[in-house]
Amino acid sequence: MTKFRPCIDLHSGQVKQIVGGTLSDTNSGLKTNHVSKLPASHFGNLYMEHGLDGAHVIMLGPGNEAAAREALKAWPDRLQLGGGITVENARHWIEQGAEKVIVTSSLFPEARFSLDRLKAVLSTLDDDVEKLVIDLSCRRTGGKWMVAMNKWQTITDMEVNQESIRLLEPYCSEFLIHAADNEGLQSGIDQELVIKLGQWCTKPVTYAGGARHLQDLDLVKDLSAGKVDLTIGSALDVFGGSSVTFDECVRWNQQQSDR
Repeated sequence: MTKFRPCIDLHSGQVKQIVGGTLSDTNSGLKTNHVSKLPASHFGNLYMEHGLDGAHVIMLGPGNEAAAREALKAWPDRLQLGGGITVENARHWIEQGAEKVIVTSSLFPEARFSLDRLKAVLSTLDDDVEKLVIDLSCRRTGGKWMVAMNKWQTITDMEVNQESIRLLEPYCSEFLIHAADNEGLQSGIDQELVIKLGQWCTKPVTYAGGARHLQDLDLVKDLSAGKVDLTIGSALDVFGGSSVTFDECVRWNQQQSDR
């Protein structure tokens, strides 16, 4: 059943909410919606206190390792960690307290998908698919959703569709999918993508990008027949937003559990 999944987005060592499409290596055009005065550990504790399983911590570029460790230490073995995950460090982050690692860019050398790379990452995790999440964050290109890597700036050769989902499902426990063109804009979710994800995925999948109201949780639930979870970021009061409160999302989850 659909549920609210929170996030901790880290940029330059701080918890931030960023307009996803403006991320780059230079940060020259970066647009930031919110910079929290609170450390990553605060949000780890907050999610623990409310039992919000499946939260993801994303390191957006370098300089976020210490903040990521703070978050993981706050709620050991219950938070997912992504951003710069490779075959060299995947196991390290599990040992540092991540429940699961989230992998994207390292699966696409020269922007081309490599099944061998995916198998290599999984091998470092003792082939335990429960420890691996595949991030298929994407951008619309020519009427298709194409996986985007390197802070969502590089379009890869993989289309997000039923074929690619079926190819990848045996190697992971779930998917995380940011609609990068919607991320941070609070302009509404990509409804068509949510519908398709509900049809294509047989494993848990979390959608992020564009959520702006509490009602978006009901919308995602209806569109996906309860198969897709939703992350709300910039619209949330704990991240400087004004259209939905964290407490409302917690109550929404509880109401679903009670049904």
